[in-house]
Amino acid sequence: MTEQPEAPQTPEDSLEKHRLAEETRNERKVWYFLAYFLFGIHIVAFVMIYAVTHAK
Repeated sequence: MTEQPEAPQTPEDSLEKHRLAEETRNERKVWYFLAYFLFGIHIVAFVMIYAVTHAK
């Protein structure tokens, strides 16, 4: 089987690829933000549990 050469990219194809790449980057940033947020919530919860259990 021979590979066919790619057709020349039109501006629409280039814009679509750029949009998909940017969307992937943005989605990754959202997941990172969610992970940091959930991690921070747990830290706050553990500190509060410690404070309540060690209160006089």
